[in-house]
Amino acid sequence: MTDKKIISIIVPIYNEEDNIPLLYNNLTSTLKNIGYNYEIIFINDGSTDKSSVILEEISHNDQQIRYLEFSRNFGKESATSAGLHIMRGNSAIIIDADLQHPIELIPDFIQKWEMGAEMVIGIRNKNVGESLIKKIGSSAFYTLINLMGDTKITPQATDFRLIDRKVIDEFNKFTERQRITRGILDWMGFKKDYIQFDANIRNAGKAKYGFLKKLKLTASSFVTHSMIPLKLAGYLGIFITFFSVLLGIFIIIEKYILNDPLGLKFSGIAILAVFILFLMGILLICLGLIALYIGNIQIEVTNRPLYVIKKSKNI
Repeated sequence: MTDKKIISIIVPIYNEEDNIPLLYNNLTSTLKNIGYNYEIIFINDGSTDKSSVILEEISHNDQQIRYLEFSRNFGKESATSAGLHIMRGNSAIIIDADLQHPIELIPDFIQKWEMGAEMVIGIRNKNVGESLIKKIGSSAFYTLINLMGDTKITPQATDFRLIDRKVIDEFNKFTERQRITRGILDWMGFKKDYIQFDANIRNAGKAKYGFLKKLKLTASSFVTHSMIPLKLAGYLGIFITFFSVLLGIFIIIEKYILNDPLGLKFSGIAILAVFILFLMGILLICLGLIALYIGNIQIEVTNRPLYVIKKSKNI
């Protein structure tokens, strides 16, 4: 039995019947020259086309192919996590099935891993055919998540990445359900390196990650990796209360102490409006305090590890 290290290739699949044969051929052609043993893990995420038939046939004819099929569509994050749970390799490379991730770069990922990187992340320079709206939306997302989030995410970082076994073992301890895989991996730390690439044109079919799914992913990213949205009510309450107190003091001095020298003639309704504004600020501050408690509950329920061990000796 050989002691060669194993590289695991993880490929989430959802209705990719036209892409699977070419993907399989390109992967095996590249992997047979990397100098490592390998396994390719296809996770069929509830496809409704002929993907399952094709994957069944490929896995039957090639013992280096492992195949997992979900009972329904659970989403790419669940499919990726499943692949990381069952992989046997010393490292894993996650790659999309639409052939937009350049398969020929796999040796480059492995080389950087051999040089000591524990995670090698593919950074997309450009995506052929990407609309201006998508580019602006992507740029806005990374700007906001890094401005508001607790975890800094590299702009244009993709799921196309190599992950060392020790990182995967720690990742598999995470229990949160609404997960963003790349967000968790970035939160964990470890030594990173990067590879720039230009995304290929999608080979066949349509993108399965539509606008609504991307919107849901964006919302989940903010909720999972930032407490600022939860605290916004409190911050707004502090601002409103401070502003209303200053305005109230100004009205009292101007109207009742100095006898309206500016001729502003504040009415009783205006004074009532300032008082209501003050009460609204107090209410929002109270909501902000409640949000802090909810935030603590979220942290406890998410149940992330208290720490991640990179290495140990004589423990």
